[in-house]
Amino acid sequence: MAKRKRRNHSPTFKAQATVAALKGDKTLAELAQHFDVHPNQITDWKSQLLERAAQVFGEASGATAPEPDLKTLHAKIGQLALENDFLESALTKAGRL
Repeated sequence: MAKRKRRNHSPTFKAQATVAALKGDKTLAELAQHFDVHPNQITDWKSQLLERAAQVFGEASGATAPEPDLKTLHAKIGQLALENDFLESALTKAGRL
């Protein structure tokens, strides 16, 4: 028996199969045959949907974290590098490094 080529399913396809499984109108075996996937795959997609369902309703629509100010971050990196160099030279002179 020849191996089946690995398939990548679209998110829409996964959503359709998962919603059909959640409705409970058909058995898992019927859904697997209808969508031409293994029953375990539908079960995995269903568990993923249930785990992440809270994220759909919990996040504000379109809200993203603000972009950090790169100029400030670069200045902080420079300051920390300068402090590290100073401390390294001080510890070297003290014989601790």
